[in-house]
Amino acid sequence: MEKVIIVGSGCAGWTAALYTARADLGPLLLTGEHPGGLLTTTSIVENYPGFPDGIDGTDLMMRMQKQAERFGAQTRYGVTVTRVDFSRPPFRLWLDEEILETKSVIIATGASHRRLGIKNEELLERKGVTFCATCDGALPIFRNKEVVVVGGGDSACEEAMYLTRFASKVYLVHRRDQLRASKIMADRALANPKIQPVWDSVVTDVYDASKDMVTGVQLKNVKTSKASDLSCAGVFVAIGHEPSTALFRGQIDMDDHGYIVCRKGTATSVTGVFAAGDCVDRVYRQAVTAAGSGCAAAIDVERYLAGQRG
Repeated sequence: MEKVIIVGSGCAGWTAALYTARADLGPLLLTGEHPGGLLTTTSIVENYPGFPDGIDGTDLMMRMQKQAERFGAQTRYGVTVTRVDFSRPPFRLWLDEEILETKSVIIATGASHRRLGIKNEELLERKGVTFCATCDGALPIFRNKEVVVVGGGDSACEEAMYLTRFASKVYLVHRRDQLRASKIMADRALANPKIQPVWDSVVTDVYDASKDMVTGVQLKNVKTSKASDLSCAGVFVAIGHEPSTALFRGQIDMDDHGYIVCRKGTATSVTGVFAAGDCVDRVYRQAVTAAGSGCAAAIDVERYLAGQRG
């Protein structure tokens, strides 16, 4: 019987592991198939406090892991939870045929970026294709260069406006003839002289995998089917996120988009089950906010378990 199992190994998961370990709860962290989460897809993290010169995303995750394990956190690598039963404590989690039982759970499974689904998107990831302007926009490869933002919602507009601080020009590529962002966000983006909308268009290819860097994109007009090329040094994909919460559907309350709904801090609709990080956060989705919510979840778990003992 575990005292606490943490599902997920990004900033929220490792921070929760650190705090619960220091509280002498002996947490067990299950990394999932992709240890470290989304941050491991970012080359240099320049906005995490304490690293004035930036730090590689994978390196940051490894440091967090080492820090948590120093205080007694246990880690199981590459294991995937295939089923859960939160109907009553002790809670049960299945790892294929193996069943784990625990008094409490912290869900920190994060979210995944929606992708364009084209071959070179993956080949050029971290080499000019990115999913976070706040994380990567200030990198030297994008400074004073022309870049492309794909999307038409509030997030895409925010990304585009943020990038105008560094890029010489930002092409905002959207598949419709008007932005679906809120009016205030759309007006603000379109009023910026450094942002040029590219209407009725989708990105069908990213150049140039043979050079191991982004040199441009191929566009297709959805109304005329005409193809064209657009030179750029970076492609920022901002077409949304998918919370990694399908496993818990029917077990705890979620909103219409699949994000876990928390009440009173990090508590979910099931007493003893808590959630933190990007699987909860629809707004900020930053490493530092995920770490903060992981800390909060750990404190909530500690208080919950103390109450159970009482």
